[in-house]
Amino acid sequence: MQKSDKERVVAELTQRLKASETLIVADYRGLSMTEIDRLRGELLQNGARFSVVKNTLTRRAAEAAGADALLELLDGPTAIAFLEPGGDPVTVAKVLNEAVRSTRILVIRGGVLGGKVINEEDVKNLATLPPPDVLRAQTVGAISAPLTTVVGIFTAPLRDIVGVLDARVRQLEERGDAPATAAEEVVTESTSAPSHEAAAEAPSEGVAESADQEANMEQEA
Repeated sequence: MQKSDKERVVAELTQRLKASETLIVADYRGLSMTEIDRLRGELLQNGARFSVVKNTLTRRAAEAAGADALLELLDGPTAIAFLEPGGDPVTVAKVLNEAVRSTRILVIRGGVLGGKVINEEDVKNLATLPPPDVLRAQTVGAISAPLTTVVGIFTAPLRDIVGVLDARVRQLEERGDAPATAAEEVVTESTSAPSHEAAAEAPSEGVAESADQEANMEQEA
């Protein structure tokens, strides 16, 4: 490869590394060109570009892009799946893990997720996550569940009161003397009872009789 070609490759890799916060590194040693092309097509459909790179050029590009975390993954024949903007890292991890299972040759070394280095086990765990739509639905459910609980706490006493009143109405209807509503019965019973102030103002019968007796005794005297 001529010097100008190497510089062009390094420039392209540098640009990809700057644009991709997420990538997965694999060892493709032993894969045929047909298998590499098939894997490249599957990854491209899922938002990732699969590139076979030379480690010496990739190191230069990583240093130029400030992607030092990638350097420790460059050991032996290397291929990198660069996640494009809008790509789904979970789906890309699933595709690569399926290639590992089907070919029994491809080896995942790790990668960089959101600027942080992840290992082979992390990539496998990433592949076990549910699809983005399901994950978003689960997240919304987890957020909304406490709100539903709070609403239930506030509405439960109201439901209990309504239930008690309805039960009272049914009971009175069975007796045949139900008022218009159980609530009216409660109000009627409350208003028919004498108030504490009225009871205090009215003299008792015993006090009235004592006063009359004293008046008769004075007249006789």
